[in-house]
Amino acid sequence: MRYFMDITYRGTHFNGWQIQPNGVTVQEEIEKALSTILKSKISILGSGRTDTGVHARQQIAHFDAEEIDPRKLVFKLNSFLNQDIAINAIRPVKNDVSARFEATSRKYHYHLHQAKDPFRVVTSYYFNPVLNVDLINEGCEIIKNWKNFECFSKVHTEVNNFNCDIFQAKWIQEGPNHLFEISANRFLRGMVRAIVGTLIDVGLTKTSIAELKLILESDDRSRAGRAVPAEGLFLQEVIYPSDIYLD
Repeated sequence: MRYFMDITYRGTHFNGWQIQPNGVTVQEEIEKALSTILKSKISILGSGRTDTGVHARQQIAHFDAEEIDPRKLVFKLNSFLNQDIAINAIRPVKNDVSARFEATSRKYHYHLHQAKDPFRVVTSYYFNPVLNVDLINEGCEIIKNWKNFECFSKVHTEVNNFNCDIFQAKWIQEGPNHLFEISANRFLRGMVRAIVGTLIDVGLTKTSIAELKLILESDDRSRAGRAVPAEGLFLQEVIYPSDIYLD
């Protein structure tokens, strides 16, 4: 049977989600735990990659196994895995469903704080200069209505196209804390951190709204803003059609 696994992790101590030759990854740790508990080689496929240091409130991955008791397996996995990873739920799904390809929407949050806070240091970006949030949200409206995001993609990314459907993009300030929220059908590698870096330049009035449009039209990553640090970025939510679930 095929199962979807709902996962939360703090990415601080991981070299991203996806297994790689050098460095500990979230996927590797979960696969080792699953294989040990189920006494069989188990592979998982996530809804997408997160880079080194990036967190997830909700990552979804699928795996195939003999029929299991989901609640018991959740308990065993959480006992086995270290404190940086939590398994929230496991649900049976149709056998032909992919966690990567069936997702209809993905949401990311980026956290930024402007007052020094020792408790936020690994989950938010400390950035002190004053930002013009109204200008930033003007920029968000431009981005929401755009389609080709090659200018925000890591170079040499192997994809068929750079088109993304943005459903939501907004910047919220609550006192010294800032939240950028963006959801889309898909994201390119490095896209969210590049967008945030560019919007920060808009908020600092280094980049005008007219210049933001020129950046988007250019398809040139070197013209966009820097990639902001990983610690502020969270994969927040992944949405699927409700009819894929069997429970």
